[in-house]
Amino acid sequence: MSEHVVITGANRGIGLALATQFKQRGANVTAVCRKPSAELEKLGVAIIDGIDVTDAKARELLAERLADDPIDILINNAGILEGDNFDSFATDSIQRQLTVNAVAPLELSRTLRPLLKKESKLILITSRMGSMADNGSGGQYGYRMSKAALNAAGVSLANDLKDAGIAVAMLHPGYVQTDMVNNRGDISAEEAASRLVERIDELTLASTGCFRHSNGEKLPW
Repeated sequence: MSEHVVITGANRGIGLALATQFKQRGANVTAVCRKPSAELEKLGVAIIDGIDVTDAKARELLAERLADDPIDILINNAGILEGDNFDSFATDSIQRQLTVNAVAPLELSRTLRPLLKKESKLILITSRMGSMADNGSGGQYGYRMSKAALNAAGVSLANDLKDAGIAVAMLHPGYVQTDMVNNRGDISAEEAASRLVERIDELTLASTGCFRHSNGEKLPW
């Protein structure tokens, strides 16, 4: 039986590229999004749309739709970036990024926990911008804070789920050419997804709680 991979934010960018690559290798992919793109609809994977990961009722609906299909790999990919600096940051923007990027993945992981089993993998798509040691430029308060919070949640999840045989990883895709950064990235979404799939395949309980670049580099906290 093929592995079941659930990906949030799968309608574009890295999420769409991940859905494509897992589909190509024969996985049973469930693409979760608010609104499907034409590219996603052409992919031939299962799509559950109308899902806002910040909404409790939507998360419960997703769990109901997936109830008979245990998850091998859950990829919390949905996220937002609202650029700011010290002079321009707004409290509501910071709170929104924290909600979408950190709180929602944690809540969704709890909602879907009954569908995870021994040897399942829980993936949090994070950013090296959540690293304290790697911050040499300042700015981006909301995004940095949200990804640091997501990393903290990921370490706790790794500890809480280890006895159940579920491995957790926080993975940084790289600076990827997506709409989020106006396509200014260094690598394509396809290349980032290929690297991420390699990191996911490598993940075991021995490496649970890791914070890695998609190129395999171990990132500092």
